[in-house]
Amino acid sequence: MSHTPSAEPALSHLDDAGQIRMVDVSSKLPTQRSATAQCRVRMSAQAYRLLTAQENSKGEVLNTARVAGVLAAKRCAELIPLCHSLPLSFAGIEFFPEDEHHAITVRATCRTDYKTGVEMEAMTACSVAALTIYDMCKAADKGIVIEDVRLKHKSGGKSGEWHSD
Repeated sequence: MSHTPSAEPALSHLDDAGQIRMVDVSSKLPTQRSATAQCRVRMSAQAYRLLTAQENSKGEVLNTARVAGVLAAKRCAELIPLCHSLPLSFAGIEFFPEDEHHAITVRATCRTDYKTGVEMEAMTACSVAALTIYDMCKAADKGIVIEDVRLKHKSGGKSGEWHSD
């Protein structure tokens, strides 16, 4: 089933009858693709102080979240029903502490040379890394907020380059 460009965007995971479907990428050529997603984990001053204390678990919490995010990117197709299994060439997680807001910005970047994009892998990696921070810090603050999960950038494929505002 081919899609002709139109002025109206369409939901690619619905066929002409409105039924769900996996997008057929068999006729596409592999291209270099990249996506970066970001979110923010906001917590109490006490939990943030414990997370960022040099003498304790800062490295362990964030390193555990980093590994969890990479594993999540690799398993995205098992979690999101209509995602393709992708051969990832890279999955990376970065953390940016915001001392004044008691928050950590989590950024996930994924890359592949494949027929479809890695936006979902980056979003999943970012979300699971943030959930891991929550899990490891919840004893100090049950009210931790994970917010603003979003795609920041994607490149490659038919739609080319895209940046959020």
